[in-house]
Amino acid sequence: MEKITSFTIDHIKLEPGVYVSRKDPVGNGMITTFDLRMTAPNREPVMNTAEMHTIEHLGATYLRNHADWGTKTIYFGPMGCRTGFYLLLAGDLESKEIVSLVTGMFEFIRDFKGEVPGAAAKDCGNYLDMNLPMANWLAKRYLENTLYPIDEAHLVYPE
Repeated sequence: MEKITSFTIDHIKLEPGVYVSRKDPVGNGMITTFDLRMTAPNREPVMNTAEMHTIEHLGATYLRNHADWGTKTIYFGPMGCRTGFYLLLAGDLESKEIVSLVTGMFEFIRDFKGEVPGAAAKDCGNYLDMNLPMANWLAKRYLENTLYPIDEAHLVYPE
């Protein structure tokens, strides 16, 4: 069997950023999968499931309610390796086209206070596994270290 694309990226060189992971034609359109890499793989600690779960709930809520991107949002969820998230959007897109969307989402997560949307037994299969303060901190770190000093190096999938 051939390796899937994400397993062909050199994770030793991979840095936090916003990357196009793949593009898949669907009908007459395209779905673009973005790699929102929050930690340097194999060099920084991975995120714990509670804060990733919280980021997932808040990120999905933000994206699905976004005036421009809500109907183009296919999926937002964690990577199994716990170093980031995948964002699937309808359209043939490049990273620079979604920097403001991703920035807005992580500002929303950084600043969120109160009850996490969907964090109730009737709404979620593991609603007790949440860590809002750590999700706030991770979003702040991602914004400060990755998105605010954005440059082309953070927007191109490394070879």
